[in-house]
Amino acid sequence: MKRLVLLMALMLAGSSVAMADTLQLLTWKGYAPKELVDKFQAETGIKVEVTYSNNEEMIAKLRATRGAGFDLAQPSQDRISSVQEEFGIYQPIDYAKIQAELFIPSMLDAVKKNTLVGGKSYAVPFCWGTSGLVVNSAQAKGATSWKALIDPQYKGRISYRLKRPVLIGLGFAMGYDPFALYADEKAYGEMLAKIEAELIKAKPLVKNYWANGDQLLESVRSGEVTVAEAWDNGGWKLHDENKDLDFVAPVEGALGWIDTFTIPAKAKNVEAAYKWINFMLKPENSGYFTSAEKTPTASKDAAPFVDKAFQANFDRSFPQAVIDNIKWYPPVPAKLEAMEGKVLDKVKAAN
Repeated sequence: MKRLVLLMALMLAGSSVAMADTLQLLTWKGYAPKELVDKFQAETGIKVEVTYSNNEEMIAKLRATRGAGFDLAQPSQDRISSVQEEFGIYQPIDYAKIQAELFIPSMLDAVKKNTLVGGKSYAVPFCWGTSGLVVNSAQAKGATSWKALIDPQYKGRISYRLKRPVLIGLGFAMGYDPFALYADEKAYGEMLAKIEAELIKAKPLVKNYWANGDQLLESVRSGEVTVAEAWDNGGWKLHDENKDLDFVAPVEGALGWIDTFTIPAKAKNVEAAYKWINFMLKPENSGYFTSAEKTPTASKDAAPFVDKAFQANFDRSFPQAVIDNIKWYPPVPAKLEAMEGKVLDKVKAAN
């Protein structure tokens, strides 16, 4: 009997060790390149199991489990504070375990501020970029405004996601400052009603509503789509193939995002989560990520490790005046996000 108890105890201990040596990562496609996963596993002995997702799915998964099932997640910084206030699915970041010297100081400070709930912050930055337009200049040279997404001259050649960036972008194009209206629910609703009407009116102009990056790239690459709402790195990938295709920052301003690292409330391997964060912000690793995914990171000293072709794309699309005009997403109030969701559902359902 004693031997049986001892054997069971050893089996349970072995199971705990195995569990402790695994990092469950909930992230965007491309954010955990195999080369870096292999390098991390070799350096630490910690196995990385990756689940690909997006903002909406990350929140839904963690809400369903009350913050269990994953050790590290990567939502955008504007999707954290309101979700945390309502559902409590994350745990505060222990900044003593973060190698702060690896980060761009202003970006680290901004994310701390934008994820502050109850006197504690819940994230650190990983990477950033913008949403704007991907344009085929040979067929849509004049597409320089968010209004191109509802412009009849591009009928049948327009694509965008039915997500909030198109609402915010058109809001700026229609003369509003959507972010300034966050504190006024009524005014925000009035703006959304006008945007909804414009999107429904322009629905016959749309070739497709893209759902993933590969679908978008193929639509533009094939010539089916000449104007699309998209991320900058998608435009740069296309530009490498065809110089007529490129990212265009709308004259009203590109929309800037920061994706983060957050630790779910019931994470089982918190130490591994911090090790992955610090590993990914090391300059050589961040440089590899940026070169592979064409996405800038929050790593302070990554530039020497970044591919020169990427830097050329960045310089072409983001002269200083364009950078100064980026509209950075602040945290979105939960009620407004629900309002936006209803608008997008109505647009999707409209004939």
